[in-house]
Amino acid sequence: MTSAAPHATFDDPHVMKTYGRLPIALSHGRGCRVWDTEGREYLDGLGGIAVNTLGHAHPKLVPALQEQIGRMIHCSNYYHVPLQEQLAARLVELSGLSNAFFCSTGLEANEAALKLARKFGHDKGIERPEVIVYEKAFHGRSIATLSATGNPKVQAGFGPLVEGFVRVPLNDLEAVEAAVRGNPNVVAVFLETIQGEGGIHAARWDYLQGLRRLCDEHDLLLMLDEVQCGIGRTGKWFAHQWAGIQPDVMPLAKGLGSGVPVGAVVCGPRAAGIFQPGNHGSTFGGNPLSMRAGVETLRIMTEDGLLENAATVGAALRAALARELEGVAGVLEIRGAGLMLGIELDRPCGVLLGRAAEAGLLLSVTADSVVRLVPPLILTVEEAEQIVAILCPLIKDFLSTGTTS
Repeated sequence: MTSAAPHATFDDPHVMKTYGRLPIALSHGRGCRVWDTEGREYLDGLGGIAVNTLGHAHPKLVPALQEQIGRMIHCSNYYHVPLQEQLAARLVELSGLSNAFFCSTGLEANEAALKLARKFGHDKGIERPEVIVYEKAFHGRSIATLSATGNPKVQAGFGPLVEGFVRVPLNDLEAVEAAVRGNPNVVAVFLETIQGEGGIHAARWDYLQGLRRLCDEHDLLLMLDEVQCGIGRTGKWFAHQWAGIQPDVMPLAKGLGSGVPVGAVVCGPRAAGIFQPGNHGSTFGGNPLSMRAGVETLRIMTEDGLLENAATVGAALRAALARELEGVAGVLEIRGAGLMLGIELDRPCGVLLGRAAEAGLLLSVTADSVVRLVPPLILTVEEAEQIVAILCPLIKDFLSTGTTS
């Protein structure tokens, strides 16, 4: 590091007030630890919201990105970008699908998936294609992805929303069958394999298998949003692989670039040829720096056995949380897979965000009452134990006071 980070004033008169920030400004990190501009140390249980796959300042990633920056950061998609082919080939190999489109964010990946579904329907002669989406889902904050999202709180104030969505509850196959039956406009089923912002709710494996059969029977696209739960977070490359199925369309982002913005839509044979030149694009998507970040992230994850680590350490973390919180009144459920875990409480618990930070732990609260842990996949068992040692007393104290402030 060449110079110390400036001390934060927490006064941002020129920055839009779109975030309810804590009075913390992070300066630097190493591994699963970060430090703020005042020199305070934190254990990172948030990973930039499931983004920092390799933690911070990874000794294999940093030199590769430095080398790429000295070579080329960006070029137009008017030209071939060899690193795009490298990353696409690896994603195809890992997923068993056919091809990939690259963008920069999960929102863009989900937006592209929705465009694919619309184009798929129009190519079949359907004038007003409709997509089945889910209660409690979150797919992004553009108008289209916001419309697909199942959270009225984040939709409020942004109507009219985009039409063309049919909403159903998660894990209710009969509801999907009813939505498809007699509705020739339905062209796709779109869901998160594990809902992140909705509170860490997973689609059951038998439910995903049922959706795959239903989509095959009715010639629908099965589109699985793996933006948050993909890239090894559950102990497999993609969470749906636990169910032994393949989607037709799979949006990815977050952990794919270990902090460098990378989004992708990986498609199987049913969707691989839908987009033609001129149908879709991205100025920044697939630039050499982001592609190098993706290639190196997947390489390092393979070399260092991070899928196995996510499964092993995630199981240890979940077991320790269950042990320490067993019988605690107000703890409703601990759920998730690998290093994507949620602890649901019986009341809104946003205050724990600040309390945990004061105690040296970064985490998040989602769906008002669910403590979310999505740490880097390099987390060790010892660090998992430290998370439990910090977090569980805070939860117990919070629940015992009966207050939310």
